[in-house]
This record gives sequence, C-alpha cells and structure tokens, in this order.
Amino acid sequence: MSFTLTSKAFSAGGEVPKRNSCDGEDLSPQLSWSPSPSGSKSLALIADDPDAPVGTFTHWVLYNLAPTTSELPEGVSKSEPAPGGGSQGRNDFGRIGYGGPCPPPGKPHRYYFRLFALDAVLSLKAGASRAQLEKAMQGHILDQGEIMARYRR
Repeated sequence: MSFTLTSKAFSAGGEVPKRNSCDGEDLSPQLSWSPSPSGSKSLALIADDPDAPVGTFTHWVLYNLAPTTSELPEGVSKSEPAPGGGSQGRNDFGRIGYGGPCPPPGKPHRYYFRLFALDAVLSLKAGASRAQLEKAMQGHILDQGEIMARYRR
C-alpha cells in the first residue's frame, strides 16, 4: 500500500472523537490522502468495524469519487451527491452515508477507513451495498490505503 490516508480528527491507531460517533454529532471525520496513482479513474471508500458482535459492521460506503479528489471534509452530507462527484452507499445501519462508531459498552473497537484507487468508474446506482461495491471493484483496484482508529463506550 503506497496510498497514504490520514485524518485531522484522529491519528493512526488513535481514538475516534466523540463528535464523529453516535454518542456525539455523528459527523463523518475529515480524511485526506496522497495523490491517486497514475491510471486512476475513480476512488472508493469503505469504513468498517471488524470487532462488532455480529461480525464486520460497515459504517460508510462511497464510490466513484473523482481521482483528483484528495480530501473529504468533516461532516459529509448524507444526501447525494458526495464530494468529488461520488455516490454514497447504504451502511449496516440501513441508511445512506456515514454512520459513526456505536459499539456496545466494553472494550474498544477498531474502525478501519480504506480508500481504493480504481482503474474504472463503477456502474453502480446510488445506495449500493458494500457487497455490490466489492463485487464491482474486483479486478479494478490499482492501490489502496487505510487508517485505523479506536472507539469505546
């Protein structure tokens, strides 16, 4: 992975701020990244919690962001279109857009934000699921980067 993903909201391995969780304002965190690799036609983002009691829980799905996009501001609107011209999919809360950390009380959960550079614009309608996105991305991933932070209630 040579794609570098960072956030002003938290450091890699740090803590997701309360304002970016269901206990706060449930705002998506600010994210920025290094330039897209040559040949990129679109970008996709998946944010999830692999420590959820029901298995990996998807918190955010974005796709078809312009490859020239280098940042998502805090508080991306849950309505269409997403910044960079992209579309937002359905998270495991059953809603479009970002749904912040909301783990059961106990030990901290890990939250991964993964950004994918793709060699294609995906033929997906707005509101696609993570499974639909992952299927559409198969064979099109040029590079990816990730950042992980924790949250505890």
